[in-house]
Amino acid sequence: MRVEDVFVRGNGVRLPATLTVAEAIASGECEPKLVARTDVLSVAVSPDESAAEMAVGAARNALRAADSGPGDVELILHATTYHQGQDLWPVGSYIQRETVRNSCLALEIRQMSNGGLAAMDLAVAYLAARPGKDALLTTADRFCLPGIDRWRTDPGTPYGDGASAIVLSRRGGYAKLLSLAINADSDLEPLHRGDVPMGLAPFSHRMPVDFEDAKIAFSREYGLSYGINKANAGQAVAVEEALADADMKIGDADWVILPHFGRRRLDVNYLRPYGIEPERTTWEWSRTVGHLGAGDQFASLGHLVDEGLARSGQRIVMFGVGAGYSWGCAVLEMV
Repeated sequence: MRVEDVFVRGNGVRLPATLTVAEAIASGECEPKLVARTDVLSVAVSPDESAAEMAVGAARNALRAADSGPGDVELILHATTYHQGQDLWPVGSYIQRETVRNSCLALEIRQMSNGGLAAMDLAVAYLAARPGKDALLTTADRFCLPGIDRWRTDPGTPYGDGASAIVLSRRGGYAKLLSLAINADSDLEPLHRGDVPMGLAPFSHRMPVDFEDAKIAFSREYGLSYGINKANAGQAVAVEEALADADMKIGDADWVILPHFGRRRLDVNYLRPYGIEPERTTWEWSRTVGHLGAGDQFASLGHLVDEGLARSGQRIVMFGVGAGYSWGCAVLEMV
C-alpha cells in the first residue's frame, strides 16, 4: 500500500557486547562446520539482561530521539520471537510502564522474524485515524540455552541478542514511509513445526528448538522444491507491491536492509535473485551482531542513521520474512 504522512521520527538500539565466532569455536560452544559458510564474524550476547529489559533501553532511546512523550504515543507494539523474561506475562505493558507510563494500547506481536514489519503495518493503519500522534514499535530477543542454541537451532544463521525500536509518527520525522506491503502463505506453516504432536508445555518435544529437524519433516511430506518455490514467490509478491507503490525498482534503492542471515542464505534468497550488491546493504555490520529475531530491520535502519550513512534524499528498502509464513517490504525516503 502507498503510505501517506507517516514518518520515522526516532530510533533506538540496545545491543550487548559481542562474542566472536573464533571465541565460540575455541571454547567449544560451536563447531567450525556450523559457521563455515555464514561469514558471520560475531554475535551479540546478553549475559544478564532479559529481552524485555533490552527493549526498554531501546524504547527510551527512540522516544528521546523523537521527542515523543506520554501524550504523543497512542500505540505500543512489541515484536518478539522467544521468551522475554517472565511466563504468562504481558511484556508490552512492562515496556509501557517503564517508558511512557500512559494509558494507550500496548500489545505483543508474534510473527517471528517478520514481526517488526508486521507491527509497522498495524501501526500505520492505527495512526491513519489519529493525526498528530505517534506509535512506539519495539523488538527484543535473547536467544539462550536451554531453549535456543544460537548456533544450532537454525543452521546457517547464528542468532544474536538485542533490542531495537522506532517511533512512527504523523508529526513528521527524519524518514518518510512511502510504501509498505505484507504477504502471507500459511501453507508453509508446518515448515517450522515439523510432524511432532502438540505438547502440554513449552519444549515438550525439542529442547533446544531444532528448526532443521522440522524442515526435514516438511521436505519429506511436501518436497524441498515446493517449500523453496513458495517462499521465493511469497517474498516477491511483497517486494513487487512495495516497490510499485513507491514508483521505483530495486536498483533505485540507495540502501537495502535484509534479514541478518548468514551469507550463503543471503546470496541464495536475496542478493543473486534481486541483483542486490552487498555494498548497498548493511551486511558488513549485521555480520557482527547476528540475527536479532524480529529486530533486524529496525536495528539496521538505526545503524544507517546513527552512523550518518543514510543521507537526505536517499531511499531505503527493507525486506522481512518470518515463519508462518509471512513476508514484508517497506520503502523509506530520508528527508
